[in-house]
Amino acid sequence: MTDTANTQAFTEEQTQYLAGFMAGAGIAQAAAGMSLPVLNNGGGAPGASVTIGGPDAIHHEAMARTEAAGGKLCKEELAKREKNALDMWDEMVARAGEGAFPKGTDVFLTKFHGMFYVAPAQDSYMCRLRFHGGVINTHQLRGVADLAEKYGGGYTHVTTRANLQIREIGPSDPIHVLTGLADLGVINRGSGGDNLRNITASPTAGIDPQELIDTRPLAKAMHHHILNHRELYGLPRKFNIAFDGGGIVSAVADTNDISFIAVQVEESTATDAAPAGVYFRMGLGGITGHQDFARDTGVLLKPDDCVPIAEAVIRVFIKHGDRTDRKKARLKYLLDKWGFEKFMEEVRAELGERLTPVTFPLESCTLPQRVDAQAHIGVHPQKQDGMSYVGVVVPVGRLTCEQMRAIAAIADTYGSGDVRMTVWQNVLIPDVPGEKVDAVKAAIEAAGLDWRASSFRAGLIACTGNAGCKFAASDTKSHAMAIAEHVEARLELDTPINIHLTGCHHSCAQHYIGDIGLLGANVERGDDMVQGYHVYLGGGYGPDAQIAKEVYRDVAHDELPVLVERMVRGYLSHRAGDDELFRDFTRRHAAEELREMFAKVEIDASTQEVQS
Repeated sequence: MTDTANTQAFTEEQTQYLAGFMAGAGIAQAAAGMSLPVLNNGGGAPGASVTIGGPDAIHHEAMARTEAAGGKLCKEELAKREKNALDMWDEMVARAGEGAFPKGTDVFLTKFHGMFYVAPAQDSYMCRLRFHGGVINTHQLRGVADLAEKYGGGYTHVTTRANLQIREIGPSDPIHVLTGLADLGVINRGSGGDNLRNITASPTAGIDPQELIDTRPLAKAMHHHILNHRELYGLPRKFNIAFDGGGIVSAVADTNDISFIAVQVEESTATDAAPAGVYFRMGLGGITGHQDFARDTGVLLKPDDCVPIAEAVIRVFIKHGDRTDRKKARLKYLLDKWGFEKFMEEVRAELGERLTPVTFPLESCTLPQRVDAQAHIGVHPQKQDGMSYVGVVVPVGRLTCEQMRAIAAIADTYGSGDVRMTVWQNVLIPDVPGEKVDAVKAAIEAAGLDWRASSFRAGLIACTGNAGCKFAASDTKSHAMAIAEHVEARLELDTPINIHLTGCHHSCAQHYIGDIGLLGANVERGDDMVQGYHVYLGGGYGPDAQIAKEVYRDVAHDELPVLVERMVRGYLSHRAGDDELFRDFTRRHAAEELREMFAKVEIDASTQEVQS
């Protein structure tokens, strides 16, 4: 098979690498001066094969370099080399027609379409959707509710990436869900697997009184850039990007592989290369589950430069990310191996003459104002005169279909027909005129939801847990509600406390950045094992970024509510003034000091009052 047009796209070095790859794959047809053949897809639908030229080339070259250097590709990389997951539609249709779930590496590859077979936790699919900037219109919200009701479990989950999941989808229905979503304008391609996940952004973008820039156009541009560049799929591992415009509600951008955080350059610090105005600082390598935040690169970017430089970063990651060890395959580990200087040299080389990033000292920038940890709940003024947004409490992110339709009706009747999802697993209804706020509050309550929250429930975040995830050790959502119900009935707070429950080391609920972070674990109790958690305190993000420290290990789930109460009472009794946050209080004490202090807090079983 010869194609001279494709042959011209390869350098001699690339041809040698690929020739070695083809020999390793048992195919002896590759030779200098010839184009490279396609690979058999291993039993898939006719014609659904991986083309080595074109958009697949960058990945197969990286695989070949790994093998040429003596590395052994992990099973997921071998699966991606054998079959491009984006070409599996016919297989998926046939499988659905048979009422069968995927097996083997097809479980992994099907995630590229947003479909996760989540056995043994649930013998069903979970469908992860793909919204940019957390924005969903009411037509889409109603449509997703209809799909979840007809093909799923009758509910959705708002995720910590300001996204939605539909759960309990049967083996015959994934195609119905995917085509139904496409009809709504929701394209799931790449929402799972080794891909760029949905782009997050400031949830109050465009309506925030303190924001420096509206991030919605950038999130949208990045979203469509990904969808329309096939070579940006099949990365060494998943990849997250966030834009923070400096609004009052954080996008937690520094927990992403690439963070774009808006800053202001004032006239007093401006230069010819960086005139006064609004820019973005680019950070790289955030992955708090591996105890790291995105670190500033020193680069100052015009808004229009964010998408092309993000693509360059991704391409460097594609070429050089680890394809042998899944635990070391995230961007952070390439940065650790190379250092930022070498990585940024590669990024500049990838950019070529498209643009030259400006190096500019962080201390010469005016940073965004501090966020309000409670501004995603309740009524808050917009920058538009007379308008407010209303944050709706969604307990541990779960919405019934009826509640989704109710929110859509409220947004249509009293707002502008848009709804915002946040990384705090709740939703905002924007553009509510002042005279309609009371009606919105009443309608939210009528839907079985609330616009008010105690300082506990407002910051309560939980991953799916073992009720729907095979990796999780604990039932995070039910345990989160048990904690909230116990503590709310006994305590009132005048400062917010975030409690993050995550079921496993993947840290989907980002336990390391919570005031209280809980990591699921199996705990010994006598001769049995019960669900429980390790307890971390003092985490933070943004200007207050810090990885929480472990204070307790192996706490059984049914002991947690009282322990949380004990910790909060200890904080209230010993904090250095009414304005000291729980985060700051726990940071100024060592773990052993905290344990000793909390152990002295006595709680009467009948009155639940501190005794001494």
